[in-house]
Amino acid sequence: MDLGMLGSSPTYRSYPSTDNMEAYKRFVILALVLVVAVVANGQGSICRMTQDGLTACKPSVSGQSPLPPSPACCAAISKADLPCLCSFKNSALLPYLGIDPNMATQLPAKCNIVTSTHC
Repeated sequence: MDLGMLGSSPTYRSYPSTDNMEAYKRFVILALVLVVAVVANGQGSICRMTQDGLTACKPSVSGQSPLPPSPACCAAISKADLPCLCSFKNSALLPYLGIDPNMATQLPAKCNIVTSTHC
């Protein structure tokens, strides 16, 4: 018996709830899907946006002075699954890839795409 523990209260560890773990797992899976789509060099898409579409939109969602979205970017946004893209809004991966999530959520409006999706 460890006498150094006499008189002290036990230490309990707090573990994440099952719901939090499931949310974390979903986040990790979504982040991995995004990385694979970006690295795939045009071999895949994310939220119905091809690599070409992502590339066309990047100048509009990065840097200090982003450019207005190009016609190619707007065409890609018009075909994208916007609720799916919204799921990446709070991802730490986007800033890592040089994408400003707040600028990205403004693309549909800048492309004059009417949507009921609000990120």
